[in-house]
Amino acid sequence: MSPQQAFHAEYAFVDDRVQAEVLIEADGSDQGTMPGTITRITAGAEAPAGAVRLPGFTLPGLANAHSHAFHRALRGRTQTGEGTFWTWREQMYAAVAGLDPDSYRELATGVFAEMALAGITNVGEFHYVHHGPGGTRYADPNAMGHALIEAARAAGIRITLLDTCYVAGGIRSPLNETQQRFSDGDAEAWAGRVEALRSAYAGAHDVVVGAAIHSVRAVPVEQLPTVAKAAEQWSAPLHVHLSEQRAENDACLAQYHRTPAQLLEQNGALGPRTSAVHATHLSQVDIEILGDSRTCVCMCPTTERDLADGIGAARSMFDAGSPITLGSDSHAVIDLFEEARAVELNERLSSERRGHWPAADLLRAATAAGHASLGRTDIGTLAVGRAADFVTLDLDSIRLTGTEPGSAVEAAVYAASSSDVRHVVVGGQVVVWDGVHRSVQRAPQRLGTAIRNLYS
Repeated sequence: MSPQQAFHAEYAFVDDRVQAEVLIEADGSDQGTMPGTITRITAGAEAPAGAVRLPGFTLPGLANAHSHAFHRALRGRTQTGEGTFWTWREQMYAAVAGLDPDSYRELATGVFAEMALAGITNVGEFHYVHHGPGGTRYADPNAMGHALIEAARAAGIRITLLDTCYVAGGIRSPLNETQQRFSDGDAEAWAGRVEALRSAYAGAHDVVVGAAIHSVRAVPVEQLPTVAKAAEQWSAPLHVHLSEQRAENDACLAQYHRTPAQLLEQNGALGPRTSAVHATHLSQVDIEILGDSRTCVCMCPTTERDLADGIGAARSMFDAGSPITLGSDSHAVIDLFEEARAVELNERLSSERRGHWPAADLLRAATAAGHASLGRTDIGTLAVGRAADFVTLDLDSIRLTGTEPGSAVEAAVYAASSSDVRHVVVGGQVVVWDGVHRSVQRAPQRLGTAIRNLYS
């Protein structure tokens, strides 16, 4: 048993308000890969000898509820010319060609290090590149999943690996050559492979193995119940891309005479453990279906803008009963502060009215709600019994200087950027200090090399 750890925050978000001189104490248990649970929080406390001082504003660690790590390699490469989501997808498929377990581990280590530097302590990795070119199985069928988990551990963050069922190229359409790498053949084979992956990480403190339905395009209707029942049996989070594009809705209606949301509901795939990603083009009935089932909705505003998807009705979905979470998805940028404020700012553009979201609600979307959607209710608030995961913003940065304590949450949500993150602690262990990653040396150079090698 390691000794108690003590951190002294100049300001911290505790009990839904900003408090000053906050002492956060955590145990140093060495049981598991990422130990550290908060044992005491005291506001208005002096810093004891040996405490790690955290000048600035300390928040719970951020949750990136939707990530495709390899999409980071596309940054800047897809920003020329015109097009739609579907033309962008072809460029995305081209990036898959360079992936194998070794290259994916190296790339993802850099991507997850970038997340840590941005204050993200837990990532939901929506993982569907399972196999080799043409669908050839690796000696270990879960080699790519292991590579992603190893990368998260190397970067010092937690991961919920959302192992994705992807067995069709479109509604009643065959897989194309690239998509062969994503498929296990059918949902039963997918579930068998994921069972083995789950067994490998049973009891791990830093890893959750969850499930995902790529979309109603990629999983035929008769196989949706298999994925939903597996997630239920595992008590695992279940995520799904939902109605990101109008073309998906049109194809679903033409084939099944149901919207994607209706199809998922009828096949047992919605509920409090499910997160619908994007949910951009929903009818009012769809919104009520999601809300009534308490299905989470993960908004990825930067990606949704980048791909010209449209603006989802986040406030309406929240009011109907769906918790809202946030993700960086394609990683056009990795900055959950940007994602949080974009939820409000997009609503302003569509409604021509301000003030749809209190800043504290958007902060919860980036923290407690996001972690919960990834199967981690033990993370996301600074409270006794919760994991000691937190991030400190520099209130002396050019963006945040002049911030008063009473408006620190508003300043963080509406003005901060990932560049303002100074310190990151995960499970009581310092991962980022003074803006430098402690274990991934020369993180920018390492990530840049991994991306260039992917295209060489």
